[in-house]
Amino acid sequence: MRSTAPRNNKLKPSSNLIMNGSVRVRVIRTLLAIQNGQSLASVLDPLLNSLHDGDKGFAHALLLTTLRQWYALERLLDSLADNSIDEKEVRTTIQVGLTQLLYLQVADHAAIHETVEAAKEIEFAHATGLINAILRKVAKNPSKFRKKCDKKHSLPNWLAYQLKQDWSEQYDDLMQGLRQPAPMFLRVNTAVTSIEDYQQALVEFEVEADLVELTSGFNLPSSSDAAASNSILTKGLRLHQSTAVNALPQFAEGAASVQDMHAQLAAPLIHNALINKLSVKNDDAEDDTDTSNNEIRILDACAAPGGKLAHWLELISSNESSLFHVKQDDAETSPVISKVKITAIDNEAPRIERIHTNLQRLNLSQHDLQQAEKNIELNIVCADATTWQGAGKKKSKLVFDAILLDSPCTATGVIRRHPDISILRTEEDVEQTALLQADILHNLWPQLKVGGYLLYVTCSILKQENVEQMQDFMTYYNNVVAVEFSDDCNWGIEQAIGRQCLPIDSASGDGFYYALLMKS
Repeated sequence: MRSTAPRNNKLKPSSNLIMNGSVRVRVIRTLLAIQNGQSLASVLDPLLNSLHDGDKGFAHALLLTTLRQWYALERLLDSLADNSIDEKEVRTTIQVGLTQLLYLQVADHAAIHETVEAAKEIEFAHATGLINAILRKVAKNPSKFRKKCDKKHSLPNWLAYQLKQDWSEQYDDLMQGLRQPAPMFLRVNTAVTSIEDYQQALVEFEVEADLVELTSGFNLPSSSDAAASNSILTKGLRLHQSTAVNALPQFAEGAASVQDMHAQLAAPLIHNALINKLSVKNDDAEDDTDTSNNEIRILDACAAPGGKLAHWLELISSNESSLFHVKQDDAETSPVISKVKITAIDNEAPRIERIHTNLQRLNLSQHDLQQAEKNIELNIVCADATTWQGAGKKKSKLVFDAILLDSPCTATGVIRRHPDISILRTEEDVEQTALLQADILHNLWPQLKVGGYLLYVTCSILKQENVEQMQDFMTYYNNVVAVEFSDDCNWGIEQAIGRQCLPIDSASGDGFYYALLMKS
C-alpha cells in the first residue's frame, strides 16, 4: 500500500549517504539519514549492500531494533544524562549503544568499546567520555534499565495520545505490539499450486510454516430481496522465522508472494462482492451494463506495488467459472460475462514499474494473460486518483462495476515492519492525508455503477483515516450503503462502519481497516 503522507517538513532529506567505516558507524549514518527525512526503504539496501555477508544480519538487527525502541531509548537517555544532549549525532550513537546492551545482548566490552570508537569515526571524539560513562552505567544493571525502557510506549507522544483516544481498551497491548517484529506471511498463488502442496514444499526446503485461515462474512443484497450471507475463507502461511525469498521454493516462478495476512483479505472481499453484483437482478437500478459485449470493468486505485492487484488477478484466473458463469435464480449456471477489463492506477512511474515487475514474476502480465487465453484485459496507468477519469471523454461517467481503493494513509498499522514511520510522520500529516483520501473518494465514487461496490482499505490504525473518514463520506452522498460484516468474521474489531485489525498479537497480521460500500 502506498503511504503518501508528507514527511516532516522540518527535516531536509540528505542526498549523500556515506557507507564506509565500521558496521556501527554505517548504522549510525543510516539512522541520521532517516532523521533527516529519508525512508528506511530507501536506505536499508545501500546499508546492507555495503557490508560483507557476515555483518549484514547484525547491522539489520541493530538498525531495526534501534528504530523500534527509538522513543523509549530517547526517554531513557534523557534520564541518564546530567545535562541535555543536543547533538543529534551523539544521541544517535548512544542509542545504538543502548540497543546493543539492552536488546541484542552484545557483550558489554564490545558494545561499549565499538560504540565509543564509532563516535571517533564520525568525528565526535569530544563526546567519547560522555558516551562511555552512560553505557557503562547501563551495563552494570541492564535488566533494570531494560524494564524501565519497556515500561511505556516507544512512539512520539502525539501519536501515542491519539491511539489512546482511539483504542483505550487495547492501548497497552497495542503499544507493546508495535514494538515487536512482524511475522512473515506468504500468499500462495492458487493458479499455480495449492496451499497444502506449497506448505509441504516448504518443509522440504526446511522452512517451517503454519496454515492461517481467516473467515470473512458480510450481508449483501440478493436477488430474492433478502440479505445473502457470504462466507469467504482466506488461507495464508505464517513462517516460523522470516526467510529470504530466494530460499523459498518456486518463488521466482511465481508460486508464492510475501503479503501480510490481513492484506490478503482485500482481493477476496471485493471479488466476492463483484460476483454478488453480477448475480443480483436489481430492477430498481438503471441498466448501465454494457450489453453489447457483456464486459465488466473493475478498478484498482493506488495499486502499487501490486500485491492486491496480483491477488485479484489470481482469483479471476483460477476461478473463471465463478466470474464468467454466474448462477441465476431462474436458470442453470450460464455465461453472462465475456471479458473482464481491469484498470490499475498509481501516480508514480517508479511504482508503476514495480507493479509490472511483480506481475511478470507471477505470470500475470497482460502478455501472460493473453498467452493463457484468459478473457482478461489489463491496463496499468500512471495517473492521479484525485482527478483521473476512467471514462475519458465519453459522455457516461458510470464506468466500473467494482473498485478496490487501497487508499494512501499514514501507514501507522505497519510500524512493526517500517519503524521509521514513527520518526517521519507528524501530527499534521494525519490531517493532510485524510483530506487526500477524501479527494480520491469524491473523484472515484461518481465513476462506480449503480449496484457496484467500492472496497476502502488502509494500513492505518487511526480512526480519522478510517471509520471517521467513512462516516464523513456517507454524510455527503445519499446513495452510499455501508455493507455490514457479519459475525462470521474471525478478524478485526467491528466499527460503526467496517472492521479494524490491530497489530497486537505477535502472530497475527498488521493494522488494516476495511469498509465495503455499495452504490444504491
